[in-house]
Amino acid sequence: MTDPEFGAPAGKRALIVVDVQNDFCEGGSLAVAGGAQAASDISAYLAGKPEYDLVVATRDAHIDPGAHFSDTPDFIDSWPRHCVVGTPGQDFHPGLTFRDFDGVFDKGNYEAAYSGFEGSNAEGRGLDEYLAESGVTDVDVCGIATDYCVRATAQDAAMLGYVTTVLTDLTAAVAPDRLDAAWDALADSGVALGTSSEA
Repeated sequence: MTDPEFGAPAGKRALIVVDVQNDFCEGGSLAVAGGAQAASDISAYLAGKPEYDLVVATRDAHIDPGAHFSDTPDFIDSWPRHCVVGTPGQDFHPGLTFRDFDGVFDKGNYEAAYSGFEGSNAEGRGLDEYLAESGVTDVDVCGIATDYCVRATAQDAAMLGYVTTVLTDLTAAVAPDRLDAAWDALADSGVALGTSSEA
């Protein structure tokens, strides 16, 4: 496919599925209301075979992230223990039945790491490196949580020059009452807001 104006090869499009893990869904140690529904909705969306060149996932993979974990969390900067490497909480939620990811990027071994662009795959390659080398120019972002890791991943994607859209109906938020601030921050970062029906 070529750009109709310039005749240059058009870039590829990727979906980034952020942190759809057991600990972030109902029953997990840091459950987000609507997390399980988001997992199912993302699976249904992908079952419809949307036109992506790549589908990648990110995961929290904590070992000792320091002050990110707290016995008295404020749920803003500190949190209960979650997504610890080697525990069931770190696994993808069973509602995320799609597992044919082109890459899985783990983040946060020894730090908070909200953005998927802080992660690396099993070969040690970062998400930006992987997408850029694959010729990706456009990304859609979905997953958990809208106001934290989805937001940070989308903001980094836009900062790195990707044409970025958050699929708002395929996310779940820690604090739904603060979503307006998250939407404003995303818009200010050049991130578009859309839905899976528009993608």
